[in-house]
Amino acid sequence: MDATAKPAYLTKEEQTPARPKFLAHPTAKTGLMGWLTTVDHKKIGFLYGFFALIFFLVGGFEALLIRTQLMVPNNDVLTAQQYNTLFTMHGTTMIFLAVMPLSSAFFNFIMPLQIGARDVAFPRLNAFSLWTFVAGAIILNIGWFLPSATHGAPDGGWFGYAPLTSKQYIPKHSIDYWVMGLQLLGVASIAASLNFIVTIINMRAPGMTMMRLPVFVWMTLVTSFLIILSFPAITIALVELMMDRNFGTSFFEVSGGGMPILWQHLFWVFGHPEVYILILPAMGIVSEILPTFARKPLYGYPIVVFSGACIGFLGFAVWSHHMFTTGMGTVATAAFSLATMAIAVPTGVKIFNWIGTLWGGHLMMRTPMMFALGFVWMFMLGGMSGVMHAAAPADAQQQDSYFVIAHFHYVLIGGSIFALLAGLHYWFPLMFGRKVSEFWGKLSFWVIFVGFNVTFFPMHFLGLNGMPRRTFTYDHNLGWNAPNFIATIGSFVLGIGMFIYFVVLTYTYFKGEKVKKDYWDGRTLEWSIENPPPEHNFRVVPTVHARDAWWYEKHHRDEIAKENAEHAKAEESHGGIHMPFGSIWPFVTSVGLLIGSIGISALDADWSPGIHAKLGVTLIGGAVMVIGIYFWSLEGNEGYHLHLDKDGNPINDDPHAKH
Repeated sequence: MDATAKPAYLTKEEQTPARPKFLAHPTAKTGLMGWLTTVDHKKIGFLYGFFALIFFLVGGFEALLIRTQLMVPNNDVLTAQQYNTLFTMHGTTMIFLAVMPLSSAFFNFIMPLQIGARDVAFPRLNAFSLWTFVAGAIILNIGWFLPSATHGAPDGGWFGYAPLTSKQYIPKHSIDYWVMGLQLLGVASIAASLNFIVTIINMRAPGMTMMRLPVFVWMTLVTSFLIILSFPAITIALVELMMDRNFGTSFFEVSGGGMPILWQHLFWVFGHPEVYILILPAMGIVSEILPTFARKPLYGYPIVVFSGACIGFLGFAVWSHHMFTTGMGTVATAAFSLATMAIAVPTGVKIFNWIGTLWGGHLMMRTPMMFALGFVWMFMLGGMSGVMHAAAPADAQQQDSYFVIAHFHYVLIGGSIFALLAGLHYWFPLMFGRKVSEFWGKLSFWVIFVGFNVTFFPMHFLGLNGMPRRTFTYDHNLGWNAPNFIATIGSFVLGIGMFIYFVVLTYTYFKGEKVKKDYWDGRTLEWSIENPPPEHNFRVVPTVHARDAWWYEKHHRDEIAKENAEHAKAEESHGGIHMPFGSIWPFVTSVGLLIGSIGISALDADWSPGIHAKLGVTLIGGAVMVIGIYFWSLEGNEGYHLHLDKDGNPINDDPHAKH
């Protein structure tokens, strides 16, 4: 066989793909079926990011409607019911359907490349987690398209406090969709987290010790443990709420001996680690960007890693600072106050490490660097107002006021979102082989930065002046007019900035200038391969000799080249690169979960007419899920061996031969 010839099994379109290499899987079905059956971690990461950005725009549109309603006193753009629905869906969407899956997009795409792996440990389980996430997102939003009289979108608050979410107060099925949607999202998150943990522990390249892992990989690992340990709490709470609503139990019903405050404890045992599930990936991204653009190693690497682990551990010890006004008693209040103050210490340590990285560096003020610096400053402001809530008397004054809204938006937008936007700009040349315009990138940063601060900084004063959260209107003589008007103007500026950002990325994806590998002169292994990455990632699994593995390799090229040639020869002698086949069965399993969840969400406690149809839908969904799992289990570890020519191009002539 001519090693330089294109493989005979490639179609004409696949020989000259119009999209990046990782989007044109030559050994799997193409088109829609190619996406539905993919198990390639890069494609799955791309899909996570695609869906997350769609829901980010949806959540942003919901926020603009909320701010429009509050722009002037006694406004009537929204009714009280519509306002409740919008702030419920805005919070739920941004947390569970935007920030978390956008972090998962980076976990999927970047983490295996950084540790020198060719894929995650369980590729089909990875596909299942993606499609189960999509199923959960559909369930959460399905109420928008059903009759509002009996169904409707969730409207009980993104926190779902009992007994306000009981059948007595919300007889519609909206809360049932919220419950089942979050359950599916929990299944997806736990499956993905187990996969990431096994991948990081077992699939690191030779020489990649734990203390040579990039910080982003460490934060992926800590975040995955947080998800596995925290999601069972909200799973229990959601099951109990579903039982109360549909099967006559009384976990949260006082009349039946239940305790409404039990919901708060279970929710916040999950809810506060969730804050760090959202922010630790952002910290990992920033810890990769700052050394690259400061042209020096990360200052105090072991301390940054250890502080991240400390944040994850202490995150489980502070949940009741959300409950200082519930009358827990002085001992419990004092304990959670101290724990809340303590968790600020490892966070502050990271800030000093980032400043130390910048100090004395040759700073390159590119767009990713600007978003990363914006993260550091905005997250510091959010953290400072957060420490204020560690003092129970101050918290009692600010509880359920707009001061709290200002605080957590400075943490989650000024923190998580700024860092995720930085990561998109930073890794975009790697993912798609195209360069984002610096002019338009910096313009979007400044518009977003100004819009964000104009929106949320006045809310500190609204809260201190007594404006409560979750109120859909206010009178003109309360002194809240000007700050609300300014905040609404700022929200539209912020929306314009986000619009510019995503238009620029979309244009760059199709028309951007192509760049060669290692566009930023990076330090970690993902920059060592061509962009966009080939399906097999690495022609030869690298051997790691230092913490900044690619930086070391660039300065020891001759030694590494000889070593790689020997490894390539040895790998080829063992049959080439084992690659997994794509599979439709993870998708089918998730479809079964979706159908069954729709049926369960429509059940009634009083066994109303139509119950047989609803049970039938539930059973059909269960049957589809069982079929999917059965055929999935039969696939085992099937795959094919990929052989490469001297340039790293596939030369297989029979990719469907099982091994």
